[in-house]
Amino acid sequence: MLGDAFYKKFNNNYELRCTDIDVNENWLSYLDIRSFTDYRDDVIKFQPEYLFHLGAFTDLEYCELYPKDTYETNTHSVEHGVKIANELNIPILFISTAGIFNGKKNIYDEKDTPDPMGHYAKSKYLAEKFVQNHAKKYLICRAGWMMGGGPKKDKKFIQKLMHQIANGEDELYIVNDKFGTPTYTLGFARNVKLLIEKGKTGLYNMVCQGVTSRLDVAHELVKQIGMNGTIKINEISSDHFEKEYFAPRPESERLINARLGEDGLDIMDDWKTSLSEYLSEDYSNYIN
Repeated sequence: MLGDAFYKKFNNNYELRCTDIDVNENWLSYLDIRSFTDYRDDVIKFQPEYLFHLGAFTDLEYCELYPKDTYETNTHSVEHGVKIANELNIPILFISTAGIFNGKKNIYDEKDTPDPMGHYAKSKYLAEKFVQNHAKKYLICRAGWMMGGGPKKDKKFIQKLMHQIANGEDELYIVNDKFGTPTYTLGFARNVKLLIEKGKTGLYNMVCQGVTSRLDVAHELVKQIGMNGTIKINEISSDHFEKEYFAPRPESERLINARLGEDGLDIMDDWKTSLSEYLSEDYSNYIN
């Protein structure tokens, strides 16, 4: 999801080398960043001016079931990236997450202390701390509820809803006890690009404007696709999905872009505007 957005926003202005373990685009080449030797050889050969470390397992249930794989991918590979960036004396970009908080506060800014709950959140927070403590130069950007990539790449909330609707479902069951901030991948990549070109470093929250909830997002989506009177939304608690989504999740993952605002560099749109852009860009032909 995110790599696709970064490619679209950076490719016209920069020479890129993009890698993944799933080579599903012609602009990707194979690399397993869990191998320090392979990772280092690939980066050294390209000699970049900046290292973007985007790769991670983000499926919370997978991370609970396979913690060894999770920490190898989400934490140790970041340690590899930091060592390589330090060797080349270049900055590293690391993508963190709103999920590293325990959800007991309503809203979190960059001064709040994380308290991760599950293996996904713990693996990301360990990586975040390693970057802060060991990277010579770094930029950390925390995302919220990610949306982007369309039917082909989106594995998150919006695509799950759109898939149900496209399959003819006229009732959606949406939890009423989870709060957060959507983050449009293209908007996120655009704002990261601005920070890099301004030479900014350190930690930034980077989410769409406007705190919300899963329920609010679902209602807005149905409204924007013109199916308000057609699709019924049923409010439920998270317990309804406890067998399917068993990984611990904070009640609130709401972030505010405090530092972006202070620096006058917050160009993230309101989440409703971003949702509209996303749906019109990637789902215009998805529903017949």
